[in-house]
Amino acid sequence: MHFDLIDLRLIVAIATTGSLSKAASTFPVAVSAASNRLRLFEERCGLILFNRSPEGMALTPAGRLVIDQAVAVLGEAEKLRQAVKDLAGHQRISLRLSATTVANSTFLPSALGPFLMDYPEIDLQLVEQKSRDILKAVQAGEAEIGVYDGNLPTEGLISLPFRDDKLVLLVPHSHPLTQRQTANMRDALGFSFVCLPPERAMQRFIEETALNNGVPLKIRVRAPSFDAIAQLVAQNAGIAMLPEAAALRHVHELPVNIVPLEDAWATRELRLCIRDWERLPSHARQLVAHLSKGAGRQGSDRDA
Repeated sequence: MHFDLIDLRLIVAIATTGSLSKAASTFPVAVSAASNRLRLFEERCGLILFNRSPEGMALTPAGRLVIDQAVAVLGEAEKLRQAVKDLAGHQRISLRLSATTVANSTFLPSALGPFLMDYPEIDLQLVEQKSRDILKAVQAGEAEIGVYDGNLPTEGLISLPFRDDKLVLLVPHSHPLTQRQTANMRDALGFSFVCLPPERAMQRFIEETALNNGVPLKIRVRAPSFDAIAQLVAQNAGIAMLPEAAALRHVHELPVNIVPLEDAWATRELRLCIRDWERLPSHARQLVAHLSKGAGRQGSDRDA
């Protein structure tokens, strides 16, 4: 059976206003034309949708069921119209993704590049935050998508796997820890560190963890990026704690070694979080689907 969207809009308007004439005026069409459309629709369906009376038009039980479905169909049609409009480049789409230091510095750039090429109409804002702040931002609707430390409770958010995250020590070739197959944070706290700036979420996590171990981090120098940190470590300025994915980029180019950390907190899962799949914009859904495709890959980058 064929359904015309105009017919569906008309019967919804009649149900909303309780009047054929008022519904006709919203299109606008003549009352006679609106009445004819309604009659033909009811004949095709074999149903009476409205009880007619001098007081107006009231839905029958069958009409209520039809109206519920008509509203749903019209909603989906509007979503399709908006999606086609967006794809045609008639509107810029702005999405906000809140993520940890590691996710922003390692996993996300390579994952987002192909997506942004496929969707040139999207403007994406990447925000770096601590995991707890990411969850709050998504919960409050300040970000459509978050990438956070999966060990934290989501407080009602929908959570999906993204990547595995592991912190390691990066040390110069000549450093005493080079001889160790593994180490824990207490083994490293007696040495000077090369660190990120204090406002970076991952760095705050590392310094807080050191304090929880009873010894503040000995910070010799701060550098703006993982690459700069690795260069300074290679020149014996200190040791560093980096995501494994970032550290692996330098072991074949610089005189540095990786020492895995034994601490349980050093291995965590990064996860995606959203508030409500049904209310998520269509482009945000596509981004979530794209990012979750790589779930389970090893590497590392991380924050707290």
